[in-house]
Amino acid sequence: MTEKQSRDPRLTDDFDPQASETFTSAHETYADLRKSCPVAHSNEWNGFWALFKYDDIVSVLKDSKTFITSVQNVVPKVAFTGRRPPLHLDPPEHTPYRRALNPFFTNEKMAKLEPALRRITIDLLDPYIRAGGGDICADYTHRLPGYAFAEFFHLTSDLSMKIKEVTTIYDKALQEANDDLVKETSLQLYEIARDIIAERKARPLDPKDDPTTALLAVRHEGKPLPEDMILGTIRQLIVVGMIAPSVLIGTILLHLAKDQALQSRLRRNPDLIPKAVEEFLRLYTPYRGFARTANKDVTIGGRLIKKDEPIALVYASANRDEAVFPNPDEFDLDRPNMKDSVAFGLGPHQCVGAPMGRLEIRLTLEEMLRRTKRFDADGEVKMTRWPEWGTLSVPLKVEPV
Repeated sequence: MTEKQSRDPRLTDDFDPQASETFTSAHETYADLRKSCPVAHSNEWNGFWALFKYDDIVSVLKDSKTFITSVQNVVPKVAFTGRRPPLHLDPPEHTPYRRALNPFFTNEKMAKLEPALRRITIDLLDPYIRAGGGDICADYTHRLPGYAFAEFFHLTSDLSMKIKEVTTIYDKALQEANDDLVKETSLQLYEIARDIIAERKARPLDPKDDPTTALLAVRHEGKPLPEDMILGTIRQLIVVGMIAPSVLIGTILLHLAKDQALQSRLRRNPDLIPKAVEEFLRLYTPYRGFARTANKDVTIGGRLIKKDEPIALVYASANRDEAVFPNPDEFDLDRPNMKDSVAFGLGPHQCVGAPMGRLEIRLTLEEMLRRTKRFDADGEVKMTRWPEWGTLSVPLKVEPV
């Protein structure tokens, strides 16, 4: 506890974000907090606030003037190695970067990307299925985003695997609040991003097809974007695109391994898979550490949050708020408002890569179900720690077609 925390009666220690977790324990805690302490404070990581109710989180996401990302945008605060647009900038400063990236995540672009990602999905899944299973996370979900990222950015597979290796260490360092290792691996990711930019300068591609070339071609108020900011943008996309999909897909496959009726239903009716993806995103949202910083004193849920204090937005809790989603812990394929979830955030900083994340999940489910008669849980499940929520290891037993 800091001296400030000991002197300020507002700064109570309401929950422990570093508590050991099982597959269900975090959501049980969040359900209790939504009832008893929906605007909570923790003394971990120099102290932060956390919001657990859907309406409170949505209100913050919609107010980018009062709640900003340019000071602190994740809990725990990441050791500073440079600003990384768009997330690290507030509107309107972030807008040129979003405007450059948004066209790469349209339905048209995803349809063009789909055949290549399906081939990658099949190439990774086939040997796993032929072997009768194993740890789906180690053998598939941890590998898929690297290959998908390489395809999206037109990189070699060797470079994509290097990225995955570094991001795995980076994420572990974040979870352990190991600032020295965070800095070391973050700087390695910057070097990778620098190499990507150098390659595109030497051999530019069509800016309509390549995001790095597009960022280099942008002119804002008649000037190119600052190169250090382009570097930060590529660096930011690397991490976001690598971690969340691998965590979420492993969790979804574990659910299906335990729910044979749903597994069979989706296998028989693959047209239901897109709807299932939306409900899985709501039920198993992997984000709980994205944050905003109060830009002025503000009261939420009767609690005073002072200027410059960080606020974690626990999306994983918001999407199980019983006031918005009845029977929130149940998977409901007919849930009418599943798309109201904040799985990818909301507002100016809504995840730009959401369409690609949905595509990776859909293709995984289609090909996994098409190539198997059934699959079952087959061993101890290991969970992530804050700031992500989801699975790190999921052993499955698989019966091929």
